[in-house]
Amino acid sequence: MAARTFSHWHRYHKQRSKTGKRSGLEVQVASQLDAAKVEYQYEPGWITYEKPARPAKYLPDFKLKNGIIIEVKGRFVTADRQKHLQIKQSHPDLDIRFVFSNPQQRISKQSKTTYAMWCEKHGFLYAKAVVPEEWFK
Repeated sequence: MAARTFSHWHRYHKQRSKTGKRSGLEVQVASQLDAAKVEYQYEPGWITYEKPARPAKYLPDFKLKNGIIIEVKGRFVTADRQKHLQIKQSHPDLDIRFVFSNPQQRISKQSKTTYAMWCEKHGFLYAKAVVPEEWFK
């Protein structure tokens, strides 16, 4: 494996807040799970998956005790969407679900497809801003 460059380290670590989370929405979801006394792991460990021509790793945002993986997204860019399709192909047994700040956000200015529509098309469950209680019960 190639050595990590400073720019990679800096990009990864500069996004962390004082709470240890990468975004305000992650802090909000963690607070909700804490208040509901739900056991979870935050960024529980890397998951390897195959990218065309090379192996890659994915670090989930949250993993609930029941095995559900929750990915928290404000923006859901092309690279993220491609990555999650590749992960689903490599690990069809994983239950990855999304919490979006706005599921009705279009995937691009030129597209009519929303984050919600993309999830429905590709078989991912999603929610807006908070984790539905049925996900952790």
